[in-house]
Amino acid sequence: MKILVPVKRVVDHKVNVRVRADGSGVETGNVKMSMNPFDEIAVEEAVRMREAGTCDELVVVSIGPKQAEDTLRTALALGADKAILIESDERVEPLAVAKLLKELAAREAPDLVLLGKQAIDDDAAQTGPMLSALLDWPISSFAAKIEAKDDALEVIEEADNGREVVTLPLPAIVTVDLQLNQPRNVSLPSVIKAKQKPLERLAAADFGVDLAPRLEILATRAPDPRPEGKRVGSVDELLAALRSHAGLLEGEAR
Repeated sequence: MKILVPVKRVVDHKVNVRVRADGSGVETGNVKMSMNPFDEIAVEEAVRMREAGTCDELVVVSIGPKQAEDTLRTALALGADKAILIESDERVEPLAVAKLLKELAAREAPDLVLLGKQAIDDDAAQTGPMLSALLDWPISSFAAKIEAKDDALEVIEEADNGREVVTLPLPAIVTVDLQLNQPRNVSLPSVIKAKQKPLERLAAADFGVDLAPRLEILATRAPDPRPEGKRVGSVDELLAALRSHAGLLEGEAR
């Protein structure tokens, strides 16, 4: 089985995100960037499948600026065999990402596209489903467990009413959730070995895909500060405070 794992370079999840002074977006200058946490889980799962003998080749791809090479090197250090950077300095929306991945899938012919359920910078959760529609491949979303079954996959999904078990014929697309695994730490020897692994660079413009954004960001602002908490001395005082707060909310709703 050949697995393709798209990974995205985002602001590190431990960084306190700040909005630019002009409200045009999030400040990324001199800010630590890293692999999208959901994509890191996808890479880890693909590496485990490779170690189990289920996967024969693991390819990672990133769409973004030249600096995304660092993210790909991290994926190579985690255990990927080959990396591809589709370089673009422009903001690429989920639909354009899905179209680029469709073209790449036609070239690489993977049996499985494994990716995070969403990116933490926009929380869109659109790329996987859009790619499924474009390729006409079956999809399983929010995977909490993946098991290979001959020429198919058995996936346990996180659902609103619990968990569901689905079987997907290959080729297929799976988006992963946090419960799937715990990514390993990258060791120094792995980082050194990753520098010797192939990293191919392609231009997004050469794919013949319309990358023009379809959404216009009018303004970006930070959320309102959270109000301070209030200490209460007893359960009765707590209940009174909750009733008062609920009454205020009901009044605002009216």
